Amino acid sequence: MPLRTDTSKGLALGAPATLYVGLLVVAPLGMLVAYSFWTQTYVAIDHSLTWENYRSAIGDPLVRHLLFRSVWIAALVTLMTVLLAYPIAYFIAFRTERKALWLLLITIPFWTSYLLRVFAWKLILGFNGLLNSGLQGLGLIHEPMTWLLYNEFAVVLTLAHAWAPFAILPIYVSLQKIDRRLLEAATDLGSGKLERFFRVTLPLTIPGIISSSLIIFIPTVGDYVTPALVGGADGKMIANLIQVQFGPANDWPLGATLSLLAMVTVGIVAVGYVLLLRFLGSRIR
Repeated sequence: MPLRTDTSKGLALGAPATLYVGLLVVAPLGMLVAYSFWTQTYVAIDHSLTWENYRSAIGDPLVRHLLFRSVWIAALVTLMTVLLAYPIAYFIAFRTERKALWLLLITIPFWTSYLLRVFAWKLILGFNGLLNSGLQGLGLIHEPMTWLLYNEFAVVLTLAHAWAPFAILPIYVSLQKIDRRLLEAATDLGSGKLERFFRVTLPLTIPGIISSSLIIFIPTVGDYVTPALVGGADGKMIANLIQVQFGPANDWPLGATLSLLAMVTVGIVAVGYVLLLRFLGSRIR
């Protein structure tokens, strides 16, 4: 009887969370899978099961190009953000006593809308924007630079700035958890600062690097607001095509198919990245 009572209590406690996940995650994903096997006939949905959407999407050079570009841009954003975030997180963890102040400064961008931050970069990088106007005022350039906006560069820069706090905080937590006695022991054994970093600090922060990388990479692949505002024709990503299918094109089955293909691609890349980092971490040790 006590066992059955405990089981009932466990099921009762877990039921709300299970229902929540089922309604907001499993059910929409299931609908997405179902739509991907249907077809759009003008304004009506043909519920006959078919692989036509997948054949059409995989065989379309535009889809492959945008999918590759999305993964490429997300990888660049992740690499750039993590490389810039690590020194900042290291400084906060080891070089300053005012940790709360620095963490507060890092989170200040969240006080404004994500859309406003994207528009701010558009104003900075624009033809008559802050950067061009400033450089012209200093006499460093004679005419505005046109390559700053509406390309992959603008998308990568804007996304790297937007996601920087998400990279800094997990790495900071990993650095903060390092037992300082390990660093002292490495110093006592004759390790210099550089060797101590690569042999002790870096391997112990691999989980933080993995977490921050996945937090940035996964949503970046599906970002469509930033490419739409600062990417132009050369900065469009797969999410922009998906948005078109669910919007103006009114082809929900193809949009669902593209969404699932993007999810599978992101999953494969993410798993490969995690395995690679764990392998490199074991080799460093």
